[in-house]
Amino acid sequence: MTNLSQGPSTAIVHPDYQAPDGFSAFPTAIHHASTVLFKDVNAMRARSWLNKWTYTYGLHGTPTSFQLEGEIAQIEGGDHCVLTPSGLAAITLVNMAFLETGDDVLVPDNAYGPNKELGTWLRNSFGISVRFYDPMIGSGITDLILPNTKLIWTEAPGSVSMEVADVPAICAAAHSKGVLVALDNTWSAGLAFKPFEHGVDISMQALTKYQSGGSDVLMGAVITNDVELNNRLLMAHMRLGLGVGMDDVYLVLRGLQSMKLRFEAHDAAARKVAAWLKNRPEIAKVLHPAWEDCPGHDVWKRDFTGAGGLFSVLFDAKYTEAQTDQFVNQLKLFKIGFSWGGSHSLCVPYRIETMRQTWNDKGILVRFNIGLEDPEDLIADIAQSLNTF
Repeated sequence: MTNLSQGPSTAIVHPDYQAPDGFSAFPTAIHHASTVLFKDVNAMRARSWLNKWTYTYGLHGTPTSFQLEGEIAQIEGGDHCVLTPSGLAAITLVNMAFLETGDDVLVPDNAYGPNKELGTWLRNSFGISVRFYDPMIGSGITDLILPNTKLIWTEAPGSVSMEVADVPAICAAAHSKGVLVALDNTWSAGLAFKPFEHGVDISMQALTKYQSGGSDVLMGAVITNDVELNNRLLMAHMRLGLGVGMDDVYLVLRGLQSMKLRFEAHDAAARKVAAWLKNRPEIAKVLHPAWEDCPGHDVWKRDFTGAGGLFSVLFDAKYTEAQTDQFVNQLKLFKIGFSWGGSHSLCVPYRIETMRQTWNDKGILVRFNIGLEDPEDLIADIAQSLNTF
């Protein structure tokens, strides 16, 4: 109880009551804060926002976000994690942390579309050389590395065309020239592919996907196991002001507890649907890493332990875009929408030839995200729509 007399407004802002200690429950508490309080001036001056063992300002984290960062790092097999407002923000953070004017970066031709668009912006507005390479190049990437190449992006598999790059071979080639490798590891959720065991320096994910699992959260993460790399990420993170909301962090924390079970359920259902599609005459090719049709299938068998719910198909070239659009429109359980990793199945057609520098396959590409519905019901839905052709 304070000895100062208080008017009612002051008493409301500075209440005497404090909740008792000792409360314990399974959920991580949601700590909201912009201002973080210090015991005294010395305590304020002794703290550094670069040190994740202390709290300085809400932008740099609260116990809620520190908990999620620790869990994501553990899943990936890394030591450090930085949260961002979206997956694209995570990609941006990596580029801003490790590239400057005059540098060169290599980006796979099958990368997430906004990553390629960001690369074009870096080239046009920031004087950074950005070159797109064949994702199946493997160790041949050595021939593309220039003296000013500072970063190589990889994505395994590509999130639309599904090629599985030989990440260890790319990492070995890059490291022989002193170049960092960053991986977009969103497809595997850190469960089916362990980036740091295969030579990756920096792994990023869109936590928008399986981690939250509800199609209702935007968030990203960048993970490393190197202190110096992490410090560069933290400096860029601070300069860009990339904060996350603690309510969203809580939703991801809650989703993580069931992520492995959901990922495995997505995987099992997707393989059933993909196997059925493989036998349909309308489908020329199934682009699922577990199928030999998919470029990089052998690499997937060697390096991955699962597949999740995302895959694509190529329709027979005799079908027009109007027909495949009609197929997508007439699906009942599958909804039309971007992103993936949630409970609901999605289906999206792509004009893949406009997204790639080179694309030799014929036929319209359609991507499926297999949700948590009964796979037999999903197959029946696809069948009724195909039967309208």
